[in-house]
Amino acid sequence: MPNFIFVKNITKPNLSPARVEYCDSFTSRLRGLMFRSRLARDEGLILVQGRDSRLDASIHMFFVPFDISVFWINANMQVVDKIIAKPWRPAYFPKQGAKYILEIHPTRFTDYEIGNTVEFINA
Repeated sequence: MPNFIFVKNITKPNLSPARVEYCDSFTSRLRGLMFRSRLARDEGLILVQGRDSRLDASIHMFFVPFDISVFWINANMQVVDKIIAKPWRPAYFPKQGAKYILEIHPTRFTDYEIGNTVEFINA
């Protein structure tokens, strides 16, 4: 059964924080957003790695047929990088190490900025 959380931007309070599926198992991280036909504005994932790392926090867009906003968040809960990821690209790496990868709808790209502090709240 999926576990959902809200990702609240503490630095820039947002009226509607992202509600995302918390993916901390190998299987849930592996599947990610692959094979979905679309992503609703209020859907997304937070992929959880074991530690801050550029390599471990890399993503691919194989079998993801739509753009997504990607935010890399370190263990101190700070956004360290962000991009709009394009379909079928082989790899994206953050500029700094990250423990969490937030993947949400591309229209939410301005909801979080590099340097913002976030917190996770159970949904």
